[in-house]
Amino acid sequence: MPPEGWIVFFEWCEATVLGTAVRNSVYAFPLIEAVHLVALCVMGGALIMVDLRLLGLGMKDQNAGQLARLVRPWLVGAIVVMLSTGVLLFLSEAIKCFYNTSFWVKMITLPIALGFTFLVRDPRIMKGAPTLLQSRMLGSVSMALWFVVAAAGRWIGYS
Repeated sequence: MPPEGWIVFFEWCEATVLGTAVRNSVYAFPLIEAVHLVALCVMGGALIMVDLRLLGLGMKDQNAGQLARLVRPWLVGAIVVMLSTGVLLFLSEAIKCFYNTSFWVKMITLPIALGFTFLVRDPRIMKGAPTLLQSRMLGSVSMALWFVVAAAGRWIGYS
């Protein structure tokens, strides 16, 4: 749980014009969430293609680094959309998020998953052919991190 002093910031976030507008609109929250989830699907597809390739479970004729480079624009675009819509969703219920353990799990895991994706599993790093063990570790860790982010995000609505 975060320090209680942070609640002031969360209250301010929820009181912003955007937070109030999304919260008070009948259609805004579900539409924003739908866009957020479509972006999640695009991001998940881009990630899983590369991760399954790293695990040796698909597209074996494609180099993992080349595949990561090909899907990167989709991945980056989806992440931009998800971050934008995620901020709007957060602003509409910031105080609820403050007290929600799933929110904090997601917020802690998200930068780790992003860092892993863009710094460790980056196409430039995978230029050479990683060993089978390295490939499987990269794919497994990536899938595990993003699963936690997605599951925690989904669980925010249930807790």
